[in-house]
Amino acid sequence: MSTITDISVQFAWPELLWLLAALPLMVALYLWLLRRRKQAALRWAHLALVKAAIGPGMRIRRHLPPILFLVALAAMIVAIARPSTIITLPSAARTIILAMDVSGSMRAKDVEPSRLEAAQAAAKAFIAEMPPTLRVGVVAFAGTASVVQPPTSNKQDVIDAIDRFQLQRGTATGSGIIVSLATLFPDQGINVSNVIYGKDHRGGRVRELAPEKAPVEVKPVPAGSYDSAAIILLTDGQRTTGPDPELAAKMAADRGVRVFSVGIGTPDGEVIGFEGWSFRARLDEASLKSIAAITKGEYFYAGTAKELKHVYQSLNTRIVFEKKYTEVTALVSALAAALALLAAGFSVFWFGRIL
Repeated sequence: MSTITDISVQFAWPELLWLLAALPLMVALYLWLLRRRKQAALRWAHLALVKAAIGPGMRIRRHLPPILFLVALAAMIVAIARPSTIITLPSAARTIILAMDVSGSMRAKDVEPSRLEAAQAAAKAFIAEMPPTLRVGVVAFAGTASVVQPPTSNKQDVIDAIDRFQLQRGTATGSGIIVSLATLFPDQGINVSNVIYGKDHRGGRVRELAPEKAPVEVKPVPAGSYDSAAIILLTDGQRTTGPDPELAAKMAADRGVRVFSVGIGTPDGEVIGFEGWSFRARLDEASLKSIAAITKGEYFYAGTAKELKHVYQSLNTRIVFEKKYTEVTALVSALAAALALLAAGFSVFWFGRIL
């Protein structure tokens, strides 16, 4: 599609808009006909009598039908150019995967009462507000990733799965994305073990190796074009193990799946101890922003429990309703038809003729 001046409106056939140039000619023709009719009337009646017969109300009635018809004609021309604009519509998404970090750093209390508890509370509130037609699955990741709740429309099952989180060592953000994709596309034969731990996984490199059952060949599609599912990725720290998150995001982008990444924690992080280890848990915003950009999703920062709740509320709105370019030819055509009928109706009612 080509964009015409206003970036909020696009036209499939913008060249047809040149027909609008004929409208000024029609206005000029209409004025010429009025002038000619006026000159003809003056031959048969005194000007004062004509003006007395045609009061202000009659003058408005005289011009209203042609004006309405002219606007209708303009709308018809716009309609045949096939306009599209951004409209908020119910989303086509039917499955959401919550990929949530359960690494030891989630015990940090810079987000009260703790990062994990704040994340659990916000996620459960998010689930409670989801429409009943939506299926939600949960993937928990730390040093590894696993499905703790397959996609389901049973909200209580999802909430129970979130309540069962157990903290573990490590942060394998890429693994969380890959397991989420395998959950969304079970028929594609994504061998999670091979992808994450396979022989060709060196230095964080991801390569989809051939499992025992040959995978379905995936033809890359435009990033963000798959409207039936999305991944919400929540993490508080830097990746410490597993495949490169950006390469895992590329796998999601090739399937058109958007990843909405949520970073929880404070910029400076917090020093915490876990199972004899002491470390500073920092938020890797650059990586999360990159993941969102690669997949045409969005990145959200949540430095407090209140902010995290607002993030999930915003995500709920984006998932249930989404803004997208939609062709509005039918609406513009209906407007043109309504204006044309109105013009004809006024003309028949007032003058006993159509225009």
